[in-house]
Amino acid sequence: MGNFNEWHDIWYSEYCMKDVKLSYKVDFLLSEQTPFQKLEIMRNGTFGTFMTLDGFVQVTERDEFIYHEMISHVPMAVNPDIKKVLIIGGGDGGAAREVSRYGSIEKIDMIEIDEAVVSACKKYIPKTADILSSEPRLNLKFEDGIAFVKKAEGKSYDLILVDSTDPEPDAPGAGLFTAEFYGDCFRILTDDGILINQHESAFFDEEREDMKRAHKMLKGIFPIAKVYGFNIPTYASGYWYFGFASKKYDPLIDHKTEDWEKFGIKTNYYNADIHKACFALPNYVKDILETV
Repeated sequence: MGNFNEWHDIWYSEYCMKDVKLSYKVDFLLSEQTPFQKLEIMRNGTFGTFMTLDGFVQVTERDEFIYHEMISHVPMAVNPDIKKVLIIGGGDGGAAREVSRYGSIEKIDMIEIDEAVVSACKKYIPKTADILSSEPRLNLKFEDGIAFVKKAEGKSYDLILVDSTDPEPDAPGAGLFTAEFYGDCFRILTDDGILINQHESAFFDEEREDMKRAHKMLKGIFPIAKVYGFNIPTYASGYWYFGFASKKYDPLIDHKTEDWEKFGIKTNYYNADIHKACFALPNYVKDILETV
């Protein structure tokens, strides 16, 4: 009949679809309803401490480096002269940690709507969040990223990283998947500016539609709009995508391998070969994007 202790294991499940879920054996560390979303922190033996928002895994200690390296180093290897960075979201601090590794960057503005996320990550996931208390170039503001971008001065950033949650209805990240928001981002980017946005997956139906909408909006606003992917175990389907949008630079034609390598940054996932390969999309993803 099994071991008594096994019956009382606590398992947390993220539902990728109504009939598909990914489950973790956990110890609960924090469960809180913030003014914006349900925030939970748990610990798992394989993935370490991790955070969920409204039931979706956002960051785990074990594989966070994949997401954060790919959102940050791809644009820096295309335009190594980036000086001013804007991060929308990213309350776990991972994206800020990666861009702060570049001594050439002069300013990092980070706009996070939910202060509780930052507080929880500082306490429970210092691996990503310690940078939020120690980086002098970082200006952390707790406000609505949509409103911030709308009122920001034109051509004031070289790079915008939209490190948002999924665009679920009524979720804080939903407004970051609109043409109006991307149009404001275009306005506040410099003439050689780059935008990277969380682009969802292409495997499950709902996320596929989110990807198509985001790509359609970027294509309608930016002269260059591409999609690139990466493997990450704890995101639905294990494969995830970012959008690359720019006024000037093509991520492959303008890839500056030698200039980037001069920074001397040690990475665990990203490298020059990955940079080229991540823009090579499977045929089913190409077919999805070609319908846009």
